[in-house]
Amino acid sequence: MPKRILITSALPYINGIKHLGNLVGSMLPADVYARFERARGNEVVFICATDEHGTPAELAALKEKQTVEDYCAEQHEVQARAGELFGLSYDYFGRSSNPSNHALTQHFANVLEEKGLIEERVDKQVYSVDDARFLPDRYVEGTCPNCGFEKARGDQCDNCGRLLDPVDLIDPYSAVSGSHNIEVRETRHLYLLQSKLQDRIENWVESQKTWPQLTRSIALKWLKEGLRDRSITRDLKWGIPVEKDGASRPGFEEKVFYVWFDAPIAYIASTKDWAEAHNEDWESWWRTDKGADDVSYVQFMGKDNVAFHTVSFPCTLIGSEESWKTVDTLKSLNWLTWYGGKFSTSEGRGIFMDQALELLPADYWRWYLMANAPESDDTSFTLESFAATVNKDLADVLGNFVNRITRFCKSKFGEEVPAGGEAGPVEEKLYLELDQRIAAYTEYLEQMEFRKACAELRAIWAAGNEYLQEAAPWAAFKEDPEKAAVGVRTGLNLIRLFGILSQPVVPFTSDKLLAIFCETVTDWPSGPASDSLTVLTPGQPFTPPQVLFSKIEDDQITEWKERFGAA
Repeated sequence: MPKRILITSALPYINGIKHLGNLVGSMLPADVYARFERARGNEVVFICATDEHGTPAELAALKEKQTVEDYCAEQHEVQARAGELFGLSYDYFGRSSNPSNHALTQHFANVLEEKGLIEERVDKQVYSVDDARFLPDRYVEGTCPNCGFEKARGDQCDNCGRLLDPVDLIDPYSAVSGSHNIEVRETRHLYLLQSKLQDRIENWVESQKTWPQLTRSIALKWLKEGLRDRSITRDLKWGIPVEKDGASRPGFEEKVFYVWFDAPIAYIASTKDWAEAHNEDWESWWRTDKGADDVSYVQFMGKDNVAFHTVSFPCTLIGSEESWKTVDTLKSLNWLTWYGGKFSTSEGRGIFMDQALELLPADYWRWYLMANAPESDDTSFTLESFAATVNKDLADVLGNFVNRITRFCKSKFGEEVPAGGEAGPVEEKLYLELDQRIAAYTEYLEQMEFRKACAELRAIWAAGNEYLQEAAPWAAFKEDPEKAAVGVRTGLNLIRLFGILSQPVVPFTSDKLLAIFCETVTDWPSGPASDSLTVLTPGQPFTPPQVLFSKIEDDQITEWKERFGAA
């Protein structure tokens, strides 16, 4: 019976196209997993959205001389298009500013208040006189009181990892203007009393035995420090209004909900938008009292988002005491760095999604990023490593195999699957290896161990080349054409099998491989490899493809290093 799998990827922030590190940190691995589970016949709903609220959106719109509404609408389309060109197979790519998220966010705030988990507090917050605005925590910078790091943000120190309040910083200043003309003013906010939920969240986290070690360690670290009550409102105009009983909450007319409160709720709201567009029941995916008990919910995100999704968002869901589905597996990834440093738009460091596609097709990037996914530690992207991997794996192993067998078949047997001959010891040896490798590849994808999965897929491609070397149909052709026909027929079936197995990681290449035989969607192999290698029937026509992959040359690497600020 097919499984029901809900997949969400961390929401990309609205201001600007995302870089390769953002891509491999959540969106791309989520897509690989979604494609894999769909291929196995499972019912998958893959949800993402642009995260549109908060000060950065306001400031970016101001810089572009647009209203924030127009800016966000435009950037949503830009990001949706970039995702489409990279083959990200979202079932729905929504927006956190959609009305559905307004309604759900206000619902959660009201329910949490009814449960005694929200209260108004007079807060002291940093106000920039020169900017004429209260500054969100991350827009106050200064020296960390814990480690002395001089570029600590008001919410957290990137150097020592300690959580901070802006008022903790030594010599604070506005990150918007650099002005030191700041002062602490009183302002009233709503607080989510996370401290009251410490035991419930701790018990829930402890029950998640299948979480990756990185995910568990981050969650337990936060819990060990003790959950802190956190403000869920901000002094801003752009965002979800703070309401009570269907009207503006008195004293909160100029405030909105904090982006970190409303953004995760957009997973639910975007599922609702998807369901309404497809005549589906969204509650059966999110409410355990409405059928979501059998849903497996999987989240993907970079390590910097883990704490909010293992603590803060669960506080919202669990604290409501309503029957919301909580995450079953949270696949967290470390950071992809650019030559060991940060990607930076302002400093021209690193390649961003739109730039990547100007250079090479999406599958070049998809393959490298997933084969080197930052799962166990941070991973440094270098153009030298990228070129070496693409040239070896895609051009020399996969591309060369497809080119060799289709060209040879065309020259000796024509553009159709040759007849004659029976499988022998060489084919039996291949079947045995593929049985083992396909099983391992499937298991690694199921466990979301992407580097190991890609290593197995590479080995499957390599097994095809090794088979051709051993079967040597070109050598057998003169004296034993039937033996040569077996080798060629098996090789053509291997292309088809490679197309099926490669689909989650390099979908555009998969389409090309299957199109050789006029096929499109195919089922994931579940039987012995011998079944998959006898599908194509003698006489079946095929069309030899163009060269699948062009090699990356040294002069291209030199040019790109200069263009993208490589160290």
